[in-house]
This record gives sequence, C-alpha cells and structure tokens, in this order.
Amino acid sequence: MSTTPSPQRGINPATARRRRRLIAVVTGVTLLGIAATLVLVAFEDSLVFFYSPSDLSEQRIEPGRRFRLGGLVVEGSVRKDEDGITNLFAITDLASTVNVSFRGQLPDLFREGQGVVTEGSMSDNGSFTANEVLAKHDETYMPAEVAEALKAAGQWREPVTGDNGS
Repeated sequence: MSTTPSPQRGINPATARRRRRLIAVVTGVTLLGIAATLVLVAFEDSLVFFYSPSDLSEQRIEPGRRFRLGGLVVEGSVRKDEDGITNLFAITDLASTVNVSFRGQLPDLFREGQGVVTEGSMSDNGSFTANEVLAKHDETYMPAEVAEALKAAGQWREPVTGDNGS
C-alpha cells in the first residue's frame, strides 16, 4: 500500500491546521470587535457633554439627553415658583439665552451675573430642566467657552486676585 495521502481521503493535515488557525484568528478578531463596540456604546451613554447657550441654538439636542449647560445667570431672571422649591432662571453666554428650571435648593454661592454650570436635560418646551446646579464665587470656575464669549463681547471681568481669607 502507498503511504502518500490520496486526494480523495481529505485535506492535508498542515492545511487543516492553517485553516483552524485562520478560523480561530478571525473569530478572535470578531469577538474583540464586538466587545470594543459594546464598551464604546456603554461609555457614550455615560458621558455628559458640556454646551453653552450658543451651542444649543446652533444644534438640536433631543429632549431627555443629559448634558451640562454653563454660562452667566441673567440679571433679574431668578424667581421662585409658588411652592418655594422650584427655581426659574436664565443662563446666557451673551450671544444666546436658555431658560432653566431647577427643583431644589440653589447653592449658597448662586448669584445673578455669576457663572454657573447646570446638569440636566432639555424639556419638550425648549427649556432646560436641571437636576444639579454648581456655582462658584468667581469666574475662575467658568467654562472656557463662556469666558471666550464674554471676552469677545467685551464683558469679561478679570478675576480679583489677593488674599480674601479663603
């Protein structure tokens, strides 16, 4: 009998090993791609982007999507609803203004004309519903986009430096 494999008996063992190796590599790359896609989708859902009022006027953000909105609190815009808990105010970057509704107690450092960053989502009526309001006592907390808009409008006030006891 002959010891050489016949074409009718099947595939050469070396070719079979190469084929199994290729299948394993393709399967591994496919699974890695699926895992990377799932991680990126999950990561995107947990990201909270920052927008200024001008950004909101330029692009459409679907209601319910969480993001941060920052700017200056418009002078004379702060008012409390009848229940004393719902706060209404407006945020501007001096180019656009967005109305904000916040249910809860505003931070002690919250003032008209000061910079704030709010986190929440757009409501169906086009106003912003905040779940959190962050305020700081000077413009060093202000987002860079808002500071640039103030400088361009000639409204920028340099932060006062010096010993203020803090």
